[in-house]
Amino acid sequence: MKNKNLFNYLLQLGDNSLILGHRLSEWCGHGPILEVDMALTNIALDLLGQTRNYFQYAAEIEEAGRTEDDLAMLRDVREFKNVLLVEQPNEDFAYTMARQFFFDAFHFLFLDQLKDSKDEQLAAIATKSLKEVKYHLRFSSDWIKRLGDGTEESHQKMQNAVDDIWMYVGELCEKNEIDEDMVSLNIGVDLDLIRPLFFDKIKEVLTVATIKIPESTWNQTGGKKGNHTEHLGFILSELQWMQRTYPNMEW
Repeated sequence: MKNKNLFNYLLQLGDNSLILGHRLSEWCGHGPILEVDMALTNIALDLLGQTRNYFQYAAEIEEAGRTEDDLAMLRDVREFKNVLLVEQPNEDFAYTMARQFFFDAFHFLFLDQLKDSKDEQLAAIATKSLKEVKYHLRFSSDWIKRLGDGTEESHQKMQNAVDDIWMYVGELCEKNEIDEDMVSLNIGVDLDLIRPLFFDKIKEVLTVATIKIPESTWNQTGGKKGNHTEHLGFILSELQWMQRTYPNMEW
């Protein structure tokens, strides 16, 4: 393997996009209105495209004969390195938008830094993805504001969603040894630099939405280490069912 830490870094990034993209795909045909249904599906497709770029590069670095499909479909729960936020269930539309907004706010800032990576291929992926995520952030931010500052019912649902998901938000900016190594090589993003910008963006949008920011500073973490909530196992049983039931099947 050319660089084990870079390989795992790519898995971290790809797993976030893959699992969140799958979650959003669950809305296909079930959106509150047709326009939103199509928007959520397109965002899911954007995330899946980003996943492919990360996994193709990871498979190339690994030099073990695996493909992007192997990395997505043939790893077990403990091998996935996504943050816990993205695997949380949809619940309702407000919950989905809260989860999406928190990830988008982080993702945009992350990619804006990653586009300057010393690794040219990673920088190219970030540059392309940033154009998509700029729209994702605008979409989720608008819905946070519309629901939060809307009716009494929509406000309460959005507040409940933010309160419930808040424990998973801090993990987005939590560093591990892989992140630190990538920063030392000028390849990865320094999460310490992103953290204040990230929470400033959250405050900006939630204030307009008249949503109170939870006071708790406790964070549920462990996703990057392979310690996940029960939800990921159910996601993978659905996502990987076809490949595991009919190994090596091709269209």
